[in-house]
Formats: sequence, structure tokens, C-alpha cells
Amino acid sequence: MLSNSIKMYKHVQLTKLIQNTLKLNEVQSTRVYSCLCGQVYLKKFNYRYEISRVHSTQSDQHRQKVVIETSTPKIVYEDIKHKEEQLTTSFWKEKVDPYVKLARWDRPIGVYLLYWPCAWSIALGSIPGNVPLQATLQTAGLFLVGAGLMRGAGCTINDLWDRDVDAKVERTKNRPLVTGAISHTQAMLFLAAQLCAALAVLMQLNCYSVVLGASSMLLVVTYPLAKRFTNYPQIFLGATFNWGALLGYSAVQGAVDLSVCAPLYAGALAWTVVYDTIYAHQDKEDDRRVGIKSTALTFGKHTRPALYTTLAASVACLATAGSAAELGPAYYLAVAGYAGHAWRQIYTLDTENPEDCAKKFKSNSACGLIILLGILAGGYNKYLANKRNNPEQHATGSCFFS
Repeated sequence: MLSNSIKMYKHVQLTKLIQNTLKLNEVQSTRVYSCLCGQVYLKKFNYRYEISRVHSTQSDQHRQKVVIETSTPKIVYEDIKHKEEQLTTSFWKEKVDPYVKLARWDRPIGVYLLYWPCAWSIALGSIPGNVPLQATLQTAGLFLVGAGLMRGAGCTINDLWDRDVDAKVERTKNRPLVTGAISHTQAMLFLAAQLCAALAVLMQLNCYSVVLGASSMLLVVTYPLAKRFTNYPQIFLGATFNWGALLGYSAVQGAVDLSVCAPLYAGALAWTVVYDTIYAHQDKEDDRRVGIKSTALTFGKHTRPALYTTLAASVACLATAGSAAELGPAYYLAVAGYAGHAWRQIYTLDTENPEDCAKKFKSNSACGLIILLGILAGGYNKYLANKRNNPEQHATGSCFFS
């Protein structure tokens, strides 16, 4: 009641003030109305209907109320949208991203380097012309999926073995197992899931390839330990990483032709020693401090001569593989291009600059592509000739599902 009395008092006082200040002819045509909220309105009855508003002491509160009421839906919508974005971002960072980083899927260069020897071997295995093109392409697709899974599994195994060491190295101290973003049990379950998926891919191949592929698991599981007992762990990495140079050929042909695949495997292994030695120079100071071995530390100031020698061995082996497969001149031009690219890497390498080492390491994916294009170009004519001479084609099929 007191509030209503105050409002009426204000209304009366304000009406008198308006009537005293307006001209008589205007006052006579003006009526004053009051709203329950405290607003005072003047209605002028002239030739047209007009409404003007005079603010009372509560007009600011009324305006604020109107703004709030008309703005609330937009504010609520934006708030809900912001919360949904936060939930999505939070879910990715907390639940998904740690596993992506554990498998290094955010850094696909490792998948490429693992896949190229597989692709070389598949291309060489297709040159006899006795396998349908569709089967070859399907095999190449399976190996790409398998490369992603096995690279992720290898990185997971590496981090499980090296969790304590990674905590002492500047570049690896933020890995998920070190920070606790993923527990040891979760990492083991994730590893099991990757290996099961990789096994499903392997089972699409012929029986010979299933046995050959499964035999690489000993290397996959143990190669992370090599840096603890040998000065040349990059050789163990190369032996593991390039198993596809054998497996790809057998997946297409049903068996390995050692005259082609053995030098191909050796050449790819030597290539891995080159690029992973460059990679290892990023961590050599930390490795020396914690007692980890690498060819970067073993070669030391002789890194360039050692890498030139390793590159020469790689080129010689790849040339031997091309000769055994009877590839044309285009292949040898590609091998020369690979040699020039890798030689320039070594020549311009700054072993004391981690950023330069990382850049040189990543550029090796181009080497893999160069060699693959060389195999395709150098073997194309022979492939066509073989298809004409051997019109009957067959695919080896799956060991379990054919």
C-alpha cells in the first residue's frame, strides 16, 4: 500500500508539473495516464494519434526489465551453444586427443615412411601382370590402413617401454603416458585394440603373408629396447619399419621373390638409418644425459661421412632390386633423384639445430614417393608385355575369408 501511495503521489505531482508547463491549448488536448510499473504517458488527441512517454523515477528500472526480457532468449541460446562447444572441446582434449598423440596419428609422417616400402613392394609384385589391377589397388589400400595401425601400435609400445626415459627428455616429457593423461592399463587396452585391428587387416591376405606378417611382431615388440643395449638402434628400427618391403610382394604374388625383395628390403633399411639418424640428432644431448644410445651419438662428428656411406649402400641395393625386376631407365632416374635429394639433406644438415633436423627428417617422405613413381614408370612397359603374354590373371585371396 505504501508503494502504491508513493506511486500515486508521484503521478499527481508529475501531472501538475506537466499542466503548469504546457500551453493551455496543448494541455486541453492531452491526457495523462499512468502504468502500474510507474511509467507516465501523455496521449495527444489531435488530428493523428500520438503517444509520447515521460520517464518517471522507475523508468530506468522498467527499461532494464524490458531489455532483459527481450534479450534473455538470445543470451540463453548463446550460453547453451557455448557450453556445447566447451563440452565437445573438453571431450576431445580429455578422451580422444591423448590416444591420438599416443599413436602419433597427429604426426602422419611416420605412417608415410612405413607405407612407402610396402607400396614399392606391391608395385614390384604387380609387374608380372598375373594379378588383376583391382586386387593390387585393394592390397595397397589394406596396407595403408595397416601402416597406420602398426605405426600407432609401435609408438604405443615404445612409450610403454620408455615412459621413465621420456620424462627426462625435453621433446618427449609431455607425452600422454608421462603426464598421466593415459594410464598404463588404458595404454595396454589401446595397444590391444590396435593390434586386433591390424590382425583383421592381415587376415585379408594369403596364408603365406599372414605367417610372414605375424613373424614381424617380435621385432615390433622389442625394437624399442635396442637403444638400451646397442649403439646402432636405428638398424633395428629399419629392420622393423621396412618389413612391408617383403610383405607387399608376397601379398600380391603369394610368395617372396628374394632376388627382388631382399635388396629392396636392405635398401629401405639403409634409408631408414639415414633419416632416423637425422631425427635422433634432435635429442642427442638428452640421450647422452640419460644413457640412451643412438647412431647420432655413435657417429658424432663423423655423421656426414657415415650417412653418405649409408646412402650409397641404399642406392646400390635399390638399383639391384630394379635390375632383378627388369625395370626400365625411368626407375634408375628416380633412384638418382632419391640419391640427390638425400645427399642434399645430408650436405645442408645442421646437426646442432633441432628444427633443421626435424625439417630434414620430414622431407624424406618425398624420397619414398620418388622411388614409387620410378617403379611405376620403369615397370609399366614390362607390365603391359606380361599381361599380353599371360592373359590369365588371378588374385591370391584371403587365407581365412576366400
